[in-house]
Amino acid sequence: MNSTFDPLVGQVLDDRYEIVAKLARGGMATVYRARDLRLSRVVAVKVMRSDLGEDDEFAAKFDREARSAAVLSHPNVVSIFDQGSSQGQPYIVMEFIDGETMRRLISREAPLPPDRALELFEQIAAALAAAHEAGVVHRDIKPENVMITERGQVKVADFGLARQVGSPQMTATGVLVGTASYLPPELVTHSRPDGRSDIYSAGVVLFEMLTGKKPHTGENNYQIAYRHVNVDIEKPSERLGELGQTFDWPIPDYLDTLVLASTRRDPRARIADGQELLSAVRRIRHELARGAGGDNPRLAAAILPASPDDGVTERLRPRERPRPASSLTPETVIVNREPQWRPEKPAPVPAGVAVAQRRPEPVPVQASPVPSPAAPRSQRTPVFPQLHISHDPVHRRRRGVIALLLVLLLTAGAGVGSWWWMSGRFTTVPTATALNETKAREAASANDLEVATREEYSETVPVGVVISTDPGAGERLLRGGTVTLVMSLGPERYPMVEVVGLERAAAEKLLTDSHLALGKVTESFSEEVPEGQVISASQDVGASLKPQTPVDLTVSKGREPIRIPDHVGAKADEAAKQLKGLGFKVNVKEENSADVDKGRVIRQDPRSGSGFRGDTVTIVKSLGPVMVTIPSVRYKSTDDAKKALEDLDLKVEVKRDSGFAIPLNLATGTDPAEGTEVAVGTKVTLYVA
Repeated sequence: MNSTFDPLVGQVLDDRYEIVAKLARGGMATVYRARDLRLSRVVAVKVMRSDLGEDDEFAAKFDREARSAAVLSHPNVVSIFDQGSSQGQPYIVMEFIDGETMRRLISREAPLPPDRALELFEQIAAALAAAHEAGVVHRDIKPENVMITERGQVKVADFGLARQVGSPQMTATGVLVGTASYLPPELVTHSRPDGRSDIYSAGVVLFEMLTGKKPHTGENNYQIAYRHVNVDIEKPSERLGELGQTFDWPIPDYLDTLVLASTRRDPRARIADGQELLSAVRRIRHELARGAGGDNPRLAAAILPASPDDGVTERLRPRERPRPASSLTPETVIVNREPQWRPEKPAPVPAGVAVAQRRPEPVPVQASPVPSPAAPRSQRTPVFPQLHISHDPVHRRRRGVIALLLVLLLTAGAGVGSWWWMSGRFTTVPTATALNETKAREAASANDLEVATREEYSETVPVGVVISTDPGAGERLLRGGTVTLVMSLGPERYPMVEVVGLERAAAEKLLTDSHLALGKVTESFSEEVPEGQVISASQDVGASLKPQTPVDLTVSKGREPIRIPDHVGAKADEAAKQLKGLGFKVNVKEENSADVDKGRVIRQDPRSGSGFRGDTVTIVKSLGPVMVTIPSVRYKSTDDAKKALEDLDLKVEVKRDSGFAIPLNLATGTDPAEGTEVAVGTKVTLYVA
C-alpha cells in the first residue's frame, strides 16, 4: 500500500514510536509499521481513524481490544505492548508479524492436506484455549485475523470485537458484529456470544482450509447469515468430492467429525471451549500420524459431543419496556398505546443489511362512556352516542399527536405499498454456477424462487454442477417465480463404431448417425478386401470421441494390377527372379533348342499384358541344342555310312578322297572325326574311296 501521502508517516507518537510505513487500513483503524525508539525494535501500531476519535462507542471498542489482548500472554496470540493517544487519536502498539495472513495461504494453497491443516489449526485452538481460560471471547475468528510468520508460527490477532465473558453487549439492537461467512448462528438469533461462538468460527476456518471453499455463500450478508442459522455445514470430505478433482489425501471420519462438532448450529451440541477443541485436535493429529489417514469410528464418536435434550431450550428474557404513565379524566378518550403482546428481543442481522422492523399491530381506540347531563342532545342519531370528546388543551394535544401518527402510518403504508409494487415483490436470481443441484436449490429457496432444471453437456463443468441459470445471476424475478438450473452432463462423448469391412457409403452413414464426421478418405489396393470396402479407420473401436470428430477412412481399390514384362531371350534365372519380385508365381520348364542358347528363355506365357499378385507366369528355359556323337563309319559302304549319319539328324556331304581309278564306295572317315559330339543338324563331311 502506498504510504507517500499518509500524514502520519514520518511522525513520532509520544516521542517514542516513529511511524515508518502504512501496512493496512480497516474500517476502524489503520495499521503502520513503526520503530520503538526507546527499545530499538520494530512494532506494529494501530491508530484509530481520525473521524472516529470522538465516537465513544468506537473509542470503547478500541480500548477493549487493547485490554482484552493485553491480559493474554501466549505464543499464538499477537502481543500488546502499549497503548496511548496522540493528538486525540487512540493507538495500540503491538507485536510486528513478518509474514502473511491465513487468507493469503488459503487462496494460494487450499485445499490443504489434513496434516498441514491440523498443524496450523492446532495453534489457533491453542490461542482460543488461552483466551477462553482468561475469560475472553474473540468473536471475530476468520482467516484475515490469523497471521502466519515466516517460520510457520500462527498468531491470532485483532481482538477488536473481543469482550470479557459477562460484560454488557457492545451492540445496539438490530446491529450485528463479526463477519457473516464465519458467523455463529446464535449471534444472528440472540447476540449472546461465548466460547462456543469462537469454536464455530474456528470450525468454519478449518473447513475452508481443508476444502478451499467457504461452507455457506450468498448474494449478500443476509443470505449467508440465513444459511448459517438454517443449514447444517456439510462434511469437508463431501465438499472435496463435489469439486470434481482428485486429491492424494483422504479426509478421515474423525476429522469430518471435528468440523461438524465445531460447527453445530445448536451451541449446546458444540465443542464447549478452546481447551476442549485443543484436546480434540491433538488426539486427531496423533491418530492421523499413527493410522496414516484411515478412518477410526471410535475416535469420531468420542469427539462428537452428546446431543442436548430437545425438551430443554435456551430462552432469552424479553426486554422490559417502561409502561407509560396514565393520566385519565372522566371525560378523556382512553387510547391504549401498549400492544397486546411483548416481542422478543429482535434478532440482529449482519451489518449493512437493511431489515424492516416489525411494528406492533395498532389496537383499536376504546371509548369510555361517561354520561353528561349538561350536554345538549342532537337532533341526529349520533354514531357514538355515549362518546364525549373533551376540549381540554391537554386532550386536544393528544388527539393532535394521534392524528399525526395516523398520517404517518398512512404515509408509511403508502410508501411500503409503493415499494412492494415497484421492487419489494421482486427478488434477485442468486449465483448458482459451480454449485451442485442441492446447494443451488437451497440458494434459490433462500431467494423465494422455485427451481426447474435442464441438462446440457459441458467441456469445463463437472457432472452434476450448475453451468448457468435462466434468468442469469443478478437479474430480477418475481418472488415465487421459477429459475431454470442448467445442469452439466459433463463432456459430450460418443464411442467409435466399427466401420472396417463396410461399404464406403454405409460407413459414412454409420459415422453420421453416431454423431461423428467423415474425415479424409484414402483409397488403397488390397489383396484381401474387395473393392469399395473400408480397410481401416483412424480411430480405435470404442474410443471416446467429441461430437463431430472427423474419422479418416482407407477404402479398398481392389487387387493391384501388375504389368507382365517380356523376358523371351533373356536369361531364364534372372527372368524368374524378377517375376517373383513382382508378386507372380513362376513355372519354369526346360527344352532343347538349336536356336536359343542354353539358359535363356525360349518362350513365356503370358508374354505381356497385366496380372495380379499370385498369378502364374510360365517360362521355357533353353537347354541348348541336342548333341550326338559321330559314329565310326570306316569301311562301310557309302550308303550305309551316310544313313548312319543321317539317322543322327546330321547333314551329310559325301566327298571322294581316293587315288584309285575305280571307286570302291567305301567310307574312309568323317569330318568332324568319329567320336566327336556335335549338335543335331551339324554338317558332317563323309569321305569315301
